[in-house]
Amino acid sequence: MRPSLPKLRTPLLALLLPVLLVAGLWLGGHPNHLPTFLREAFVANQQTRVVDEAIERISRDYYRPVSSGALSDASISGAVSSLKDRFSHYLSPDEFREFSSPPHFTGIGVSVVPDKRGLLIEHVYDASPARRAGLKAGEVIVAVNGRKLAGVSADAAAELIRGRPGTDVTIGHLGAGLHAPVHTVRITRATVAEPVVASVVRTVRGVKLGVVALATFSPGAHGEVREAVERVRHGGARGIVFDLRGNGGGLVEEAQLIASIFIEKGTVVSTRGRTQPSQTLLALGQAIPETVPMVVLVDSSTASAAEIVTAALQDHRRATVVGTHTFGKGVFQEEEPLSNGGALDITVGEYFTPNGRNLGGGGVKQGAGITPEVTVPKTAVDTPKGLDVALRTLAAKAR
Repeated sequence: MRPSLPKLRTPLLALLLPVLLVAGLWLGGHPNHLPTFLREAFVANQQTRVVDEAIERISRDYYRPVSSGALSDASISGAVSSLKDRFSHYLSPDEFREFSSPPHFTGIGVSVVPDKRGLLIEHVYDASPARRAGLKAGEVIVAVNGRKLAGVSADAAAELIRGRPGTDVTIGHLGAGLHAPVHTVRITRATVAEPVVASVVRTVRGVKLGVVALATFSPGAHGEVREAVERVRHGGARGIVFDLRGNGGGLVEEAQLIASIFIEKGTVVSTRGRTQPSQTLLALGQAIPETVPMVVLVDSSTASAAEIVTAALQDHRRATVVGTHTFGKGVFQEEEPLSNGGALDITVGEYFTPNGRNLGGGGVKQGAGITPEVTVPKTAVDTPKGLDVALRTLAAKAR
């Protein structure tokens, strides 16, 4: 009588298990003999286990307590640091939350630079308490709550202006003229989101000119830039200074949309990456007339998306670039959220201007950047003189 199949299966498995165990142990020490897909999975799993093992042992045996979460953060940070790419970073959960939150401050909504009489107003932020009170760029804040600012440090003077939201501060300010009287205005402080765009109309040599300053290429920035451009044009501006000083960049998509405000057609930028598909981003139309002259004002901190737009305007001969040599980035990053609430912000590709220039050094060395047609000394470009040179250059084109 033949034995049933289940009874045969048990002794066969008993014989096979030692064989499989020996084979597994041998292959574990000789992963090169595994098929490619198994070998890659085995080695990857082994490397992951080694990292986990090291973190667990440090957390368990180190002479003082260290959380495994902190060690995990450090290991990821170390892996990113090994790339030697200054633009790639690991953001811990707390850092990523802070990074994703819009910056804000409490005050009246102006940016200022030191002046021997007090604080010179560089920009008045749109929809800010200062804008509603009628303060203007080019004016000098000479007193706060009756205290004169001459001889007071810029930091101390700015601190006098700050205060709790809803409280009042009295500002004494001078107009731009040589013999302008001091005007006093009471302003209610507020929590002000750091503005993306500031704009003003200035008259230079009898010509009205618009200044539109962009701080960063954040989501929706293109809409604010277009509104500001239309605002200064309706205010009589016959040309536009696009101020990108200190602008470290942002989203490539915003660069395309903002360049399209000034360039009717043609390439804005091309991108290439190892896993990213190559793309050529084109101007989308509905630009302002090319008869409106332009100047782009830049400095050594003008980088990334700001360089993309500057280079596109330069390559299309749409604007004169004024200022200093730009940063020279030439690569772009993506934020890739992780399961722990943190994120990788790593370089995923390079970009090229309409004329095929790459402005960067791959993240590991200084890039070529953009050379302006009209140069302003580095020591002066971020002072009122930098804007003055840009306005004079534009005024000559707007006549």
